[in-house]
Formats: sequence, structure tokens, C-alpha cells
Amino acid sequence: MNLQPFLENDFVRLVPLKRSDFEALYHVASDPLIWEQHPNKDRYKREVFQNFFEGAMASGGAFIIMDKKTNSFIGSTRFYDLNESEKSILIGYTFYGRAYWGSTYNPMVKKLMIDYAFQFTDHVYFHIGAENYRSQKAIERLGAKKVREIEVAYHGEPEKKNFEYVIEKIDWT
Repeated sequence: MNLQPFLENDFVRLVPLKRSDFEALYHVASDPLIWEQHPNKDRYKREVFQNFFEGAMASGGAFIIMDKKTNSFIGSTRFYDLNESEKSILIGYTFYGRAYWGSTYNPMVKKLMIDYAFQFTDHVYFHIGAENYRSQKAIERLGAKKVREIEVAYHGEPEKKNFEYVIEKIDWT
């Protein structure tokens, strides 16, 4: 499975993240309200976001989310932790500029990624911060089921409580 394919539909384009994308992506991420429900509420700070970006680059599966109409960066997401023997992968570390909240963009992006992932896997997992109610509701609307509570340590950060959700290929329509 290629963790950084080019994926797109009529509205969005997922483009593999490059080092040169830092400034444009940080411009989106520098809004403190984006991070208020995330486990690390300080990601709007340049040095904290730099660590997040380094983790994204190291993952080998990170994307820039682009609005095709404006050709602008609107957020980021990634594939990570591919487990070929269990036929599973995680999707996460997703964020959007506030102008794209509560819209059809997140479901469209997740559908592109899930459809692609199910060509190679049977289970798509998501780790969502225990206080990230917006993301929990959004993933539940896609049909994900909460399966457990888990401590997750992000790249260079301490462990924080997350909820693990799953969508099974057999249930995906």
C-alpha cells in the first residue's frame, strides 16, 4: 500500500506533504481555536507545530488537504501504522482551517482515504483525543464504532487519553 497516493474528488486534493509546505500549513494551523479540543492545545505555537510537522514527515503518510476551487491549503491528514498482517491502518492527525468546519470537506476527505485504504486493508482505525468531541461526532457519523480507550504518545509528546474507533471493510458502503 502506498501511504502517500494522490487522492482527489471534485472538491479536494490530497497531496503528499513536503518539507517546503511548512509555512503554508502553519499559516492554517496557527489558529488556537483549531486545537482547543485536541490533546495538545498548544499546536498553534510555531515550535509545537514544528514538532507535529516533523512527526508528519516521519510518518511517511501525511498529506496537505487542498481546496480545488481556490487551490489553497485547508488542512492536513495522514495514514499511519499500516499493519499488513492484521490488514489494518490508522487515519488521523487531521485538522482543518475553521472556514471548513461543519462542512462536507471532512467526510469527503475521509471517504477518499477509507475507499483507498480498503483496497489493501480490512480495518481502518482512528485515535481521537478524549476531549475532541467534534472529531468524535464526525467519525461516528461516518459509521465508526468506538472500541476502546487508549493512551497515545504523539511524536515527542507525553501520552494522552484517546478513544480508538474502527470502521470495518465489511460495513463500509
